[in-house]
Amino acid sequence: MPIPTEPIGSIPRPPELIKAVAEFQGGRLAQEKLSALYEDALRDTIRRFEATGSPVITDGEQTKPSFATYPIHGLANLASDGITVPFVDGHVRRLPRLVSGPFRYKTYASSFLETARQYTKTPLKQAVISASLLSLLYPQDGIPGYSRETFLDDLVGEAVTDIRGCLKQGAAKVQIDFTEARLSLKLDPWGGLLEQFIGLNNRVLGQFSRSERVKIGVHTCPGGDQDATHSADVDYAGLLPSLFQLQAGNFYIQLASEKDRLRVLGLIRQHRKADQKIFVGVVDPINSHIETAQEVRDRVLEAAEYIPIGRLGTTDDCGFSPFGDDTSTARETAFKKITARVVGTELAAQKLGF
Repeated sequence: MPIPTEPIGSIPRPPELIKAVAEFQGGRLAQEKLSALYEDALRDTIRRFEATGSPVITDGEQTKPSFATYPIHGLANLASDGITVPFVDGHVRRLPRLVSGPFRYKTYASSFLETARQYTKTPLKQAVISASLLSLLYPQDGIPGYSRETFLDDLVGEAVTDIRGCLKQGAAKVQIDFTEARLSLKLDPWGGLLEQFIGLNNRVLGQFSRSERVKIGVHTCPGGDQDATHSADVDYAGLLPSLFQLQAGNFYIQLASEKDRLRVLGLIRQHRKADQKIFVGVVDPINSHIETAQEVRDRVLEAAEYIPIGRLGTTDDCGFSPFGDDTSTARETAFKKITARVVGTELAAQKLGF
């Protein structure tokens, strides 16, 4: 496909799987039964993903409890009373709090990739969580005997290991989920927190060669959970100049749901680096409207007036179900939107003479 197109990551889980997870957590379901349902959901997700014609697919994050906390799920040195992230509809998500060191991942994203590879030969993309989001686990009042500086050193090492493991497993792309980027400007409008996040993530990206970074990307969006966002009211003008300082080869940017797409495209044209590939969002996962292929085509043609064709790709604004308990979007809706993205991108390429 002359214009590449990729998903962000998550797909809504089957309702029976969500119910089974709750039953397992309540001690009412055996591990063996839950594992079988996870396997069924993974196989079905990959089959449906392939049916969309997408040249790159994911495992739909079917077995992740959360896009954000998969590396630390089940760690013993965490408390449940960490930072909260409020969404505009009033619901919140809470991060855990680190209570002692050292900081280590319990699960690496390469394990999901390894499992998914058993069911497909289609190129697989793997999402990983950013070091910057996990930096929020460290409490403001510190941890006796375990300094913040030591924690950040450990965190960077684990984040590098997470990405490198995916590359070694043959990931077509590794995408760093950086959804807290826009949120940081809501928490700190002066940009100091964002600057810290950019610096920390560049410590991770700086561990990779130029050829490796061609396969590494960064995703930004204003959140997308239970059909709500946490920072859509934050102006992209405050984010994009800093975002493009990241040493990544690819950027996945929420755009379909923006009120003024042309303004954002102008900002992208102004601030992106010449060697950076920009994947613009052309479908909105938290809008119940299913885009037509023609709507997607027109959004791609619009973006092509601002981004050189050789540097343009398409994507979804966000994942369709980044948390394991999110039931706001049906699986059928997600795959119809993905199909529209794939077909619409191809229509745009044809219109542009490819």
